[in-house]
Amino acid sequence: MFYVALTGGIASGKSTVCRLLEERGAHVIDSDVLAREVVRKGAPAWAEVVEHFGPEILTPEGEIDRGKLGEIVFSDPGEREFLNRVTHPRIFQLMGERMRELERRCGGEGVVVLDIPLLVEAGAGGLFHLNLVVDAPEEEQVRRLVEDRGFSPEAAWARVRSQASREERLACADLVIANDGSLEKLRSEVDRAWEEILARMEARKKCGG
Repeated sequence: MFYVALTGGIASGKSTVCRLLEERGAHVIDSDVLAREVVRKGAPAWAEVVEHFGPEILTPEGEIDRGKLGEIVFSDPGEREFLNRVTHPRIFQLMGERMRELERRCGGEGVVVLDIPLLVEAGAGGLFHLNLVVDAPEEEQVRRLVEDRGFSPEAAWARVRSQASREERLACADLVIANDGSLEKLRSEVDRAWEEILARMEARKKCGG
């Protein structure tokens, strides 16, 4: 299996890129889905989070209200660090289990794209065969958050600035997909990246790695 870590800032277009890569034959593991799973009601991480932040972050059904929790952690670096400390090890453990399941199901062949928004923040950039960064200008990220997700400009900038900088992500990139234009342009960028991914996978096979 050839493992590609895909990362990018909030509203950079990671989900769209994952969908396009999946259309081209990649297997996708979404860490945001795993993050929801590790804090599901009754799970150990759920208990730690509720104990720390209090029952006011819960929905009437007892699940963690991600919107309320987000307001807290994106305005307080210390609280964000606590949440990451509780959830990141469990997310990566679950990711490892999904990777092993895919290897068994696919006979050890294929491209696996792991959507990891906080790859740089988690210091995990060296764990995979290739790092793919979806890049968009910060102003474009903010515009999308405001227009598409209903954030206030202040909240949008707070989210963008709470993550690794654009420069930090680009510094860890093996490949970059620019998402600053039309969907047609993005498709072209994804086609280019997919060809490079396949070429690198084949080169690795020839080297026996």
